[in-house]
Amino acid sequence: MFGNRAQPPIKSLIAEGIVIDGNIRFTEGLRIDGRVTGSVTADGDQPSILVVSEAVTVTGGEIRADHVIINGTVKGPVHAAELLELQPLARIEGDVTYKALEMHQGAIISGHLQPVEGEEKPVLKLAANNP
Repeated sequence: MFGNRAQPPIKSLIAEGIVIDGNIRFTEGLRIDGRVTGSVTADGDQPSILVVSEAVTVTGGEIRADHVIINGTVKGPVHAAELLELQPLARIEGDVTYKALEMHQGAIISGHLQPVEGEEKPVLKLAANNP
């Protein structure tokens, strides 16, 4: 995904029970276990990763990072510059752009899927349902 570069560390956490009304900008890695109303955007030129946990709802803005992992609900557009991973409980109500997409059985997208423009063809991987 990031070539020879290591995946960025998750250095920030919005813990369960935290409610944020406003936009969030982060660097490197962020995990959301709380509720966010607003945009969540990776800042800077460094690789970034964003994890949206299963009991989470993010509404009212866009999500933008290099690597996005969703297992909760997002109401708004999602932009993954590199990889978008949709876990089984993922629910997206909005348009999605991605370079590579991995979608587990049970994930739902209510919106348009648009690969990131470039010379390479987008990668779509359907995750196997492992017992």
